[in-house]
Amino acid sequence: MIYEMRSYTCRVGKLPLALKQFEEMLPIWGRLGIRQAGVWTTAIGECNQRMHYMIAWESYAERDAKWTAFLNDPEWIKQHEAISPQEADIYQFTSNSILIPAAFSAVR
Repeated sequence: MIYEMRSYTCRVGKLPLALKQFEEMLPIWGRLGIRQAGVWTTAIGECNQRMHYMIAWESYAERDAKWTAFLNDPEWIKQHEAISPQEADIYQFTSNSILIPAAFSAVR
């Protein structure tokens, strides 16, 4: 199992909109078999305008296939295109990491 961790730093006051957009997208992921392992916001840390989420993948091949299917999904494209320019300009910075659990990790 591998985990993909994505972090989005939102413009001030835009975190609620980012969470709303993300929640509205989750049914598409469910239909495509993309498994979110969790979604978090930062309560204490260097920035409280961050949303983090993890996706659990069986393999890189699964990630490639399902992520490609998601990006080309007609429902996602329609939903994404419906976002207004004001709603689209909500992120200052994004990051993405692929994590592999250590042999002694409680999460495998």
